[in-house]
Amino acid sequence: MNMILAIFFICSTLSCMNISLAQNSPQDFLEVHNQARDEVGVGPLYWEQTLEAYAQNYANKRIKNCELEHSMGPYGENLAEGYGEVNGTDSVKFWLSEKPNYDYNSNSCVNDECGHYTQIIWRDSVHLGCAKSKCKNGWVFVICSYSPPGNVEGERPY
Repeated sequence: MNMILAIFFICSTLSCMNISLAQNSPQDFLEVHNQARDEVGVGPLYWEQTLEAYAQNYANKRIKNCELEHSMGPYGENLAEGYGEVNGTDSVKFWLSEKPNYDYNSNSCVNDECGHYTQIIWRDSVHLGCAKSKCKNGWVFVICSYSPPGNVEGERPY
């Protein structure tokens, strides 16, 4: 079984996570997103080819160095980076691991980051497009784009 060596940061051997054999189809991305959204009573996301094309275009731009830099485009965005057989489904599950860090009552992150999670469950986001690219350094870059974007300061995700 392969290990993800980095997602959002370079991790030590002890903090890496195992990769499953999940795929990268639009339905695979949507299924994981929509399960999380259903858990909090938010409607589903729908695949949007325009967002997929945007995400793939940006992922292709990251091939040279695979750095986790946001596109600064018009969409909400989650990024991941890993090594080996990284797939989109596992990237989404990694973002969802931030769920315990979100406190609904205070509408804030506690202990650690939660913005990737809140983007996934953002009630006003209805369209999704994701892509990945294999970088020249052997790493894999994953991006999901959301429309309309979430994480509006002062607003609750649901």
